[in-house]
Amino acid sequence: MVYMAGDNNLDPNGIQDLKEMKRVGTNADINVVAQFDSESAGHRTTRYLLTKGSDLARDVVGTLGTTNTGDPKNLVDFATWAITNYPAQHYCMVLWNHGQGWDDTDIYAGERYRSLHRLASGRIRHALFHNPVRRLLQGALRNPVMKAILLDDNAKDFLDNLEMKKVVQAVHKKLGRKLDLLGMDACLMSMPEVGYQMRSHVAFTVGSEETEPLDGWPYQEILGKLAKTPGMTPDALGKVVVKEYLASYRGSPEAVTQSLSDLGQSTGLAAAVKTLATSLKTALAEPTARSAIRDARDKVQVYYVPDNVDLADLCALIKGGAVPATVKTACDGVLAALKKYVASSGYLGAPMRNSKGASIYFPTASISPLYAGLDFVEKTGWGSFLKAYLAAVRNRP
Repeated sequence: MVYMAGDNNLDPNGIQDLKEMKRVGTNADINVVAQFDSESAGHRTTRYLLTKGSDLARDVVGTLGTTNTGDPKNLVDFATWAITNYPAQHYCMVLWNHGQGWDDTDIYAGERYRSLHRLASGRIRHALFHNPVRRLLQGALRNPVMKAILLDDNAKDFLDNLEMKKVVQAVHKKLGRKLDLLGMDACLMSMPEVGYQMRSHVAFTVGSEETEPLDGWPYQEILGKLAKTPGMTPDALGKVVVKEYLASYRGSPEAVTQSLSDLGQSTGLAAAVKTLATSLKTALAEPTARSAIRDARDKVQVYYVPDNVDLADLCALIKGGAVPATVKTACDGVLAALKKYVASSGYLGAPMRNSKGASIYFPTASISPLYAGLDFVEKTGWGSFLKAYLAAVRNRP
């Protein structure tokens, strides 16, 4: 099930990806369905049962008019339609669009701000407006290129992580069990903050620590492998995605990452991060340890959004510095948990060479007010450590 939010600058790539899917398409063992909200089609949304060797127009099985891909109801409707009409033993749902990891900053805030005077009352869904508009608008304007997942330029909406939790919960209820595999053909989504939100409703996720090139996933190669072995397990399909994605960019100048995460290991990873956060917060009181933690942060693997750092690389660097034994032990705990959580990962390109599969939020300037709303932050206390860290490094003698 591929849910394609193409009512934006990615519209041409959506057409190409549909054609890639058609080179394999539906057969007796697998169904390949997609819903495409297309800017070039006048913002109309079309549902497809993709088949090999036919015109794309002949694969149309439904038209919906104008839809908002950022509205969770529409994603639930698509999944419900697909599950009802094309029953299967296993289900993979792919979210196709821009991505911004855990960050639910609303890039449409400026456009909404200009019309706020017309809003006498009412509840606005996104968390941005639960805080002072001015402060958060300034945050959005500082990062004008950032995208949230399932971005819809026409509706001026997107799907945030709190809404995504509700979506997968609804899919879980429809299936009577967890969704087997959630694929995120989008940027920056391989973060424990994202996975932990969905841990009770999704078995595995596939996503990237880094941004994705416009070509995204190589659907022909991925579906070709699935068609040859339709009985493969969900984690096996996830490993195929990782392998084929990396192979598709080999020889190109692109620096890319891709990871498969086992959300069944989310609780263990969160517990390990909680221990790490507590030990780091205590260690900040000691100047030598504080300096070592700061040095690790300066050297760690970062991504297009430099507030995202590779968690395994961070722990390895901290562990190698002059920090207390409790911190070293906590780092070992996180590294051990990550070996279970990251079921498969890889990278291409020297800029990504210290990528191990999962990135975590570690800003050096300020902490987004939206971060505290995530389940992972509440469970681990990582946000509390970040506040303590920023206060400590700014407290000059």
